[in-house]
Amino acid sequence: MFKKIGEILTKMDKKRIDNVFGFIFLLAIVIIIYYFFSDERFFYWAFERHQNILSWYIRPIFIIPIVVGAYLKSFSIISISIFSLFTSMFWFPVPDKVDEKVIGFLNFEKEYLTSGWTSEKITIVSVILLFFIFLIYATWKRNWILLVSVILIWAIWKVVHSIFSSGSDGTSIIKPAVIGAILCIIGVLFIKNRNKNNS
Repeated sequence: MFKKIGEILTKMDKKRIDNVFGFIFLLAIVIIIYYFFSDERFFYWAFERHQNILSWYIRPIFIIPIVVGAYLKSFSIISISIFSLFTSMFWFPVPDKVDEKVIGFLNFEKEYLTSGWTSEKITIVSVILLFFIFLIYATWKRNWILLVSVILIWAIWKVVHSIFSSGSDGTSIIKPAVIGAILCIIGVLFIKNRNKNNS
């Protein structure tokens, strides 16, 4: 009896710790987004470092730990992963040489983000939120087909929207998006097979 009570308390403590860290990083996400848009110096400092193409390749990969967090039903892992995804745009130093299409696309993004709210921008933000919701939901429910579909649709939408919005400069996103989607699907298949073996 005491052993069972101890196990329940241990689980409750782990869950409480998970929720606390999850809330801390959720709050950190809100703060970093607010700071990003409210401080012009930080905004341009971040975009200077986002010229480093490594940040373009690493961002989609954070979908994998988000999936892992949803698979484990861990609020903290999900929050930390999303925080890392957002902040990874300025993890790397400013590159010595930058492709003209990369500069063109980032200039478009800077202008787009600072041009004020429109119905189109509200739709884009809604699509991004829906992506994360479906990503977490599909993993939580162990719906692997839906999960892979969400990742593929997101990659295709990202490429199409980038090219449609910024023209030829948007083609600079194709390679990172495709490689990111492939790595994410490999990660999902690994988790799926592990889940099958554990079952």
